[in-house]
Amino acid sequence: MAEPSTSAVPPPAEAPAETRVAAPAIDGEDGASISKKAAKKAEAKAKKEAEKARRAAERAAASGASGNAAQTEDLATENYGQETHETKLSADATEINLRTLGDEHVGKTVELRAWIQNARMQGAKMAFVELREEGNWTIQGVIAANPEGAPVSRQMVKWVGAINPESFVVVEAKVERPLEPVTSCRVSDYELHITKCFVHAAAPAGLGLTLAAANRPITNFSDEEAPVEDGVEKLSIASAGEPSAIPAANMLTHLNNIVMHKRSAVQQAIADIRCEMKELFRSYLRSRGFKEFEPPCLIAAASEGGANVFRLPYFEKEAYLAQSPQFYKQIEIAGGRKRVFSIGPVFRAENSNTPRHMTEFTGLDLEMEIKKDYTEVLFMLEGVLLHIFKNIKERCAEEIALVRSIYPCEEFLLPADGREVRLTFAEGQKLLREEGPDEFRNVTDDEDMSTPQEKALGALIRKKYGTDFYVLDKFPETARPFYAKEDPTNRKVTNAYDLFMRGQEICSGGQRINDPVELEARIRTKGVDPASAGIKDYVDIFRQAGVPAHGGGGIGLDRVVAWYLNLPSVHLAAYYPRTPKRLLP
Repeated sequence: MAEPSTSAVPPPAEAPAETRVAAPAIDGEDGASISKKAAKKAEAKAKKEAEKARRAAERAAASGASGNAAQTEDLATENYGQETHETKLSADATEINLRTLGDEHVGKTVELRAWIQNARMQGAKMAFVELREEGNWTIQGVIAANPEGAPVSRQMVKWVGAINPESFVVVEAKVERPLEPVTSCRVSDYELHITKCFVHAAAPAGLGLTLAAANRPITNFSDEEAPVEDGVEKLSIASAGEPSAIPAANMLTHLNNIVMHKRSAVQQAIADIRCEMKELFRSYLRSRGFKEFEPPCLIAAASEGGANVFRLPYFEKEAYLAQSPQFYKQIEIAGGRKRVFSIGPVFRAENSNTPRHMTEFTGLDLEMEIKKDYTEVLFMLEGVLLHIFKNIKERCAEEIALVRSIYPCEEFLLPADGREVRLTFAEGQKLLREEGPDEFRNVTDDEDMSTPQEKALGALIRKKYGTDFYVLDKFPETARPFYAKEDPTNRKVTNAYDLFMRGQEICSGGQRINDPVELEARIRTKGVDPASAGIKDYVDIFRQAGVPAHGGGGIGLDRVVAWYLNLPSVHLAAYYPRTPKRLLP
């Protein structure tokens, strides 16, 4: 506390009138002597009273200066500021998570670590803040200055109200019930009355992508770098289909501000759905005797003999990134496993700049022994996907609703049990010729389907059979690679199939050739030398020992997530999308 200014202390007061003694008249020596004593006595008394008055004035002045200092001194300095190793919270503060906040916490002191989503002052003595944990778990915080200046001062309120949005803070607060539910926050029945607030990590004053913009729907997925002024675009569609003045950023702006992109509730919801789908795939197969294994990503030769592979130097040799784990799944079967699966990255060096292609994606792959017929594999793939679709609705109901509030879409339709839609490739082409758009009137049964054909067929099947999920079987021999087993009753087609969602392929598979003589002959019909690099090693697997009949399939996880949610681009379903023009972040 500052010392009182000396200028605030008044000069000694004059002696009160009643203490002033007039000098008595001196009539004689004796009289003079008495008068002098009386005068000295009176003078001493007057000085004493004057000193008393002076001290009283000093005390009054000091008291006034102290009162002014009390109004400007911050008594809450230990309760806010930058978090350091010396920062201390109350020992009785309970760490909480907003997901589990309940009635048992009301009236108790708690500790919360969260991001400041919004902050606004309410006069000079109060501020409101929105605190956010993962996803869209938010709660209202209230901070009000105490009359005595502690534990919350006006300075503290002003400081908290000025914290930059997206700063990470640690708060200590008492849990209370608001007068009315706080509809702007997900946790609406409770609020936090803050008594301590420390910034753990400050956000910049200006964000490259705001959270509000990050939660708006993206419509521009171009990989081309846009001018700075074009990085943000005004959209006519907003959350839940309602118009909004909040601008939405294009995909480039999202990826260039990856932290805010991933903080958005919609992206976290998509990621949660993706995680759950992967777990449903794994648990379904494990319960049916499948063993998980880990295929390599680095291989010595192009896995399918094609040109669409990534080459890279490997010491004094050349290596490739695997296009598929299929050959390694087959080695597992040859090595004595009955049923195997893998989950991992797959690489395709295809210069396809479309909303449905990426150069790296996550594959859900399985392979299994065939006991009697290749449809055993087809039904297993169909079963695991139906298991995912039926269970994801319950497990991720809130996340799906949140995504659809940003990207509205129709419900994903499934066939009734026992009424799964399985068409041969020829039947699908026939349906297109007879009931599809005019441009598909002349499609043939021996040419592969184009993307527009697939989408048109998907619309027809939805209308005709009431499902967005179906199978096309018996693909023509000309549309399948050398390892696909031909139908022994019709060599023009193969025991191979694709599975579709909303008219787009998400899984490809079939029976593999397990006889080395037949395999070598088939390779030659495709114009490939069986002795070429990579191919010879593959054929030799089946010469080393007898290999049972087997088949499998590969599912693109990113596509399953994207098409189930009907997202405008598969890039939204990936954690870090890789395209021919994008390698960052």
